[in-house]
Amino acid sequence: MQKNNLTVVKEFFLLGFQIGQDLRYFLFSLFFVIYCGTLCGNLLIITLVSTSRILHTPMYFFISQLSISDIMLITNIVPNILHILLNNGGTITLIGCITQFYFLCGPEVFDCFILAVMSYDRYVAICNPLRYTSIMTSRHCVLLSSACWLFGFSFILIFIIKIAKLIFCGPNIIDHLYCDVVPLLELACSDTFIIRLEIYLLGIPNIFIPTTIIILSYTHIVLVILKIPSSTGRQKAFSTCSSHLIVVSIFYWTLFSVYLVPTNGLTLTMNKVLSLLYTVFTPLINPIIYSLRNKDIKKAVQETLHKHNFW
Repeated sequence: MQKNNLTVVKEFFLLGFQIGQDLRYFLFSLFFVIYCGTLCGNLLIITLVSTSRILHTPMYFFISQLSISDIMLITNIVPNILHILLNNGGTITLIGCITQFYFLCGPEVFDCFILAVMSYDRYVAICNPLRYTSIMTSRHCVLLSSACWLFGFSFILIFIIKIAKLIFCGPNIIDHLYCDVVPLLELACSDTFIIRLEIYLLGIPNIFIPTTIIILSYTHIVLVILKIPSSTGRQKAFSTCSSHLIVVSIFYWTLFSVYLVPTNGLTLTMNKVLSLLYTVFTPLINPIIYSLRNKDIKKAVQETLHKHNFW
């Protein structure tokens, strides 16, 4: 009888930042510029890798896949944040909320595994250079990338199905910028113990496996680099994986700061700011790091500009 009297929630209200109008307009302009810059930077990398012959290598293929994931992630989040900032909040349907959560977590899981694959690629290139072309073939690279995409979006589908079966009976206000797992589970009237348990049990290997691959790969890489007699040779070997190391460090630092660091002493506003690190700023930083620290990409840009007579 009690269950029949429940009012089932069909939409949520995202509060966003409850701040003054001038500051909201400033943040709107800032996020809009970041969004445009992220799209341009990542689309540039995808275009260059597709068209420039000097970038037709496994490393750049994986970088282009990371760019696709970054575009998917920021496009899923930022347009809705812009709408919320303009209107001082915004509604989103239950289906829309779950869909947003799916396309938030899918790229995150994909990034974990593609970064591990990229570390394996650097391991083969530095530790087994003579076998690199025979190991990292085009077919092998496509299979590895496809496995990352498949695992990323099928893994999170387990939680999406569970969350879709939850009952939401009010309140329907989410004090956040987008639909994430914690605020969704807090609003559910159903028992969420099993879902929370599954998140921890299945989330551990999702973090542990890629992290282990990255650590083992770079442990072997460092050992091999230290054996190189000349300092020039060591510097050249390390420069081939420095950009990847920076991207890995930023990705895991932002991810851990949001999901693993205790938030008891943090305000809701600070939690929102931290959540923006990997959803908004990381997709912007990645192409900048690979562009500024990579001679091949700079050369490809110059060749493209010369080819089309831009200078």
